[in-house]
Amino acid sequence: MISKKMVGLVKGSSVIRAMFEEGKRLAKEYGAENVYDFSLGNPNVAPPEAVEDAIVDIVRNEDPLKLHGYMSNAGYEDVRAVIAKSLNERFETSFNENNIIMTVGAASGLNVAFKTLLDPGDEVITFAPYFGEYRNYVINYDGVLVEVEPDTTDFQPRLDKFEAAITQKTKCVIVNSPNNPTGVVYSEKTIKSIASILEKKQKEFGTSIYIVSDEPYRELVYGDIEVPYITKYYRNTLVGYSYSKSLSLPGERIGYLVIPSEVDDYGDIFAAAGVATRILGYVNAPSLMQRVVARCINEKTDISYYDRNRNALYDGLIKFGFTCQKPEGAFYLFMKTPVDDDKEFVAAAKKYNILIVPGSTFGCAGYVRIAYCVAYETIIRSMPAFEKLAAEYGLK
Repeated sequence: MISKKMVGLVKGSSVIRAMFEEGKRLAKEYGAENVYDFSLGNPNVAPPEAVEDAIVDIVRNEDPLKLHGYMSNAGYEDVRAVIAKSLNERFETSFNENNIIMTVGAASGLNVAFKTLLDPGDEVITFAPYFGEYRNYVINYDGVLVEVEPDTTDFQPRLDKFEAAITQKTKCVIVNSPNNPTGVVYSEKTIKSIASILEKKQKEFGTSIYIVSDEPYRELVYGDIEVPYITKYYRNTLVGYSYSKSLSLPGERIGYLVIPSEVDDYGDIFAAAGVATRILGYVNAPSLMQRVVARCINEKTDISYYDRNRNALYDGLIKFGFTCQKPEGAFYLFMKTPVDDDKEFVAAAKKYNILIVPGSTFGCAGYVRIAYCVAYETIIRSMPAFEKLAAEYGLK
């Protein structure tokens, strides 16, 4: 018999993944070209050519015994130094290799952070809407996830509700910007306000409260939007990053965790994070991909592809009478449902072979997430189906 904790986790298993599997089933039945699967944030842009070139060159020319062997749990020192140098050049920080731990994607980084920081009963605050897996990550370490209700006018965090949610038990605050599922980028004003509130609460309670900044979509922003680098605004900040989106490598599971020297109890936290990497079973991030990202540190995917999708989808949905928040980053669009029951709306959309994810999965009922990291042709072919869906609800 499985553990009692896993019974609950299995029951709450990812709606997104379930919808993705449903999409594969429908594609077999109706043909892939007639199914409009917007469920999963799976990049549809190929990695830069430099990534493939680096993989081939590294495999052919580096010592295989060293390349495929163990290294420090934190990762290769020279790779961590390259990443630290890049961050310093981009954000005017002062990191070195001893502030970087290589991770198995951003999810690994967050799990390492929570394993390192949380005692049973510690509270972790998140701003709704939020990536649903945060629930599982926090529960896994017997923490308590505290949701701050959303401001649906612009989806910037509700700072009054945030301040009221902080207690003596608050250990971490998750910040995810650009945000999944809204695509909203938290403004510098918002970040400064969050930092100011936390500084005040740390003094009030005599505790350390850590921001855990989840940043897999940092590079995916449109126009002149800038994403504040939070360590510059709040000292007790850890940053989880992934190359899944910036280099279109979600299946390779490579990222890093930044632990600045300025955080409270830095030495203990950095040491514990290295141990957590091992005891959680990751041991170390994939050696080959560590080498690859170090060589490709300045490479990026072509986000003009996503930008075209973003505009086509948003313009089409607005034309049909839907209400949407136009995303500033990531590759998700958050759309208000014309009925209160978002799951009912998702079921109605499936009648037209449109697969979208209910906002209740992200702690924000009455909305749906539409992942537009798909072929442009899928966006265009889906428009008649969305038009029929709008007509069903009297929007046209």
